[in-house]
Amino acid sequence: MVQQESRYDFRPVTRKDLPMIAGWLAEPHVAEWWDDPKTEIERIAEHIDSISVEPLIVELDGKPIGYLQSYDPHMEDDHPYADQPFGTLGIDLSIGRPELVGIGHGPAIVRQFVEELFEEGVPRVVIDPHPTNLRAVRAYEKAGFQVIDRRQSGYGDVVLMAIDAEMGDAEESDTEEGQ
Repeated sequence: MVQQESRYDFRPVTRKDLPMIAGWLAEPHVAEWWDDPKTEIERIAEHIDSISVEPLIVELDGKPIGYLQSYDPHMEDDHPYADQPFGTLGIDLSIGRPELVGIGHGPAIVRQFVEELFEEGVPRVVIDPHPTNLRAVRAYEKAGFQVIDRRQSGYGDVVLMAIDAEMGDAEESDTEEGQ
């Protein structure tokens, strides 16, 4: 399990990271939930210079372990989450290394990143796992997210989950659950 004091670093994706991300996208635990790696890598490469999507590498102890992106749903015409409060950001996370899946990194990464967004003044963060991705739904619940809706996105049916800054920080969810 992840130690409470684990701290993650988030750095911008560079073009040199794309082959590593492509490898992660080909891993069965990631490929199940993302489009084909070639299409996704093309999108991620476009995001490197985007103003609406911020692609990031998640590092633990200086080693890349996953891909995270944040995006502003209000910067895209007809985005399915544009009805969320102004300033809301969406995030997506994939832990690339299979040996690090299912041991607590997902909730810990999301919790830390959300805290950083709240400190920057973001009022709400949303995330949208596939309804059958129960591992992700549970990880996001552990990080303090609550289900607010079922929606259709550009990727199909999703569970829209949110956490608000005014609900308190994401760290409090561990205390409330007695962890």
